[in-house]
Amino acid sequence: MSSSTQNERTVLQTKRLLLRALSAEDLTDFHEIMSDPDVVRFEPYSPMTLGESERELESRAGNPEFVGIVDSESGKLIGNVYLGRRDYSALELGFLLGSRYWGKGFAREACETLIRESFSRGFHRIYAECDPENTASWRLLERLGFKREAHITRNVYFRTDTDGRPVWKDTYIYSLLNGNG
Repeated sequence: MSSSTQNERTVLQTKRLLLRALSAEDLTDFHEIMSDPDVVRFEPYSPMTLGESERELESRAGNPEFVGIVDSESGKLIGNVYLGRRDYSALELGFLLGSRYWGKGFAREACETLIRESFSRGFHRIYAECDPENTASWRLLERLGFKREAHITRNVYFRTDTDGRPVWKDTYIYSLLNGNG
């Protein structure tokens, strides 16, 4: 892994990926990801129109907590990782990857790199929340070394049924502690 600074933002290079800030030039690739019903199935939003993707990308591009995942070979944006700062030297981890890139180790490679870099900067804890039905995501968290700390029952809803009633969902909470702290 190599690292450099570009526009005062860290750029990380792995074997197959470039991890960098999102930009307006990513719109076509970003929209491909955000408009895919399979990708956003467990997200609090529905597949996005081009205009919605553009507004969301503008928000994420201006936020250093979002890191774009770029395939080094093609230069294509294939996903993003969220590392949101929280109290007590903690970060919240989230990730989205285009469905064409699932099962190839890209999310793991990006997350491992960003976790290692975050812990080297002194963060104490990284946690993630995950829908128990999102098997691929919680299995990835476990492969990354995260431990399941909680299973919260019917604590959140993103959608309502045809009568307007909440469709309640459960949440798994995972965390990983910095071994240096």
